[in-house]
Amino acid sequence: MFAAKTYVARRQALRTKIDSGIILLPGNLPAPNNYPNNTYYFRQDSTFLYYFGLNVPALVGVIDVDSNEEALYGDDFTVEDIIWTGPQPTLHDLGEQVGVAATFPMAALEARLRKAITQGRRIHYLPPYRGETKLQLSDLLGIRPAALHEYKSVDLMFAVAEMREKKSAEEIEELERAFRIGYEMHTTAMRMCRPGVVEREIAGAIEGIAKSYGSGVSFPSIVSQHGETLHNLNADGVLESGRLLLCDAGAEAISNYVSDHTRTYPVSGKFSDKQKAIYNIVLAAHDQVARIVKPHMMYTEVHNTAYLILAEGLADLGLIKGSARDAVAAGAMTLFMPHGLGHGIGLDVHDCEAMGERSFDFASIAERAAESATCIYRAAWRIEPGTVMSDEPGIYFIPALIDKCRAEGLYKGIVDYDALEAYRDFGGIRIEDDLLVTENGCRIIGDKKIPITVDELEAIVGSGK
Repeated sequence: MFAAKTYVARRQALRTKIDSGIILLPGNLPAPNNYPNNTYYFRQDSTFLYYFGLNVPALVGVIDVDSNEEALYGDDFTVEDIIWTGPQPTLHDLGEQVGVAATFPMAALEARLRKAITQGRRIHYLPPYRGETKLQLSDLLGIRPAALHEYKSVDLMFAVAEMREKKSAEEIEELERAFRIGYEMHTTAMRMCRPGVVEREIAGAIEGIAKSYGSGVSFPSIVSQHGETLHNLNADGVLESGRLLLCDAGAEAISNYVSDHTRTYPVSGKFSDKQKAIYNIVLAAHDQVARIVKPHMMYTEVHNTAYLILAEGLADLGLIKGSARDAVAAGAMTLFMPHGLGHGIGLDVHDCEAMGERSFDFASIAERAAESATCIYRAAWRIEPGTVMSDEPGIYFIPALIDKCRAEGLYKGIVDYDALEAYRDFGGIRIEDDLLVTENGCRIIGDKKIPITVDELEAIVGSGK
């Protein structure tokens, strides 16, 4: 948690971006796991954290744009609660920690909102992504859960996304802390990697590190020899010599700011010539992105630069015929990298995507956002100083996708499908770091480098030390 003045300033800035009405920012509620009193690990809503800073369940923040009043709604713990939880701060005490003087019991919130609605005042809320929050908003506002989408505030979506896009110095410090945990996770995974180890042993070890030094993992760890499956959460495989292990994992600092890194390396500790060739193509794209990113670039320019480097490498191997630019223009690179180059990083991996991602011109996508409940549109994302984004190119050989594209006659004369047959069991390679855009360029977050070159990886993988 930052100093109270940070949250006071953020709420004040948010008020200036909304013309009138009441801003309603619910925190997350506990979510039952397999019976009501056994809940999933609590993770606070990131936007509530951004403006109110309290990592406590069942709170709602309210900002009245017209009167400038700020309030917290929630309920103090009873003696019966304290038997199970131990002594807890009062709602008033929590409010003081983040500069909110007005606190009220949760039961008072519905009446306040209903009165505002009868007065014709606008209630601004973000599109909810959790079932519990949908039901809570439905009760508070008298809107059917299925109809909440129709009344969301696009103005609030854009205002929050714009503010969270540019990271402050104190936010960057927290991202650096998350990196240091991620560094330990990834180097541990590398040392553990050897034939005979079960994937989940590595996944469990690195998730333990995340929990030991921070709030836990920033997303379910991907530790798999099937790197061609982009989000492969199955970790039951036994590591085999000759295969590649893809480890995509990140940590949350105690503050909930996150890291997200990926490395891919040979189980045996030595790349084959074929693996090394593909790996170095991906690494070249990764490194070129880190060299060229600078303020005011469009995301699409960065993404297409990565595609071009990958296409040039695949052309050198004979997997693409003709020019690399023609391959990119034809869309052929989606066969090899069917995902975007990167995404925002902050209080979430895929920062702000619970409600929508950043854009340099929100007005141009307002109609789209109103229809879809999201302002995710990376084609309209302009990178600015303070933006933090992942740099994660990859090359994947996905048999089902290869067969589909070939059967549909896609990329004829560009992709050499016959040559691709030798790569059907290759798997996939992804390399990822987090970039901070500065005033003059960018830098990779972290005070040291997670091993990344072929030589660096071969020196550590399977070393056990």
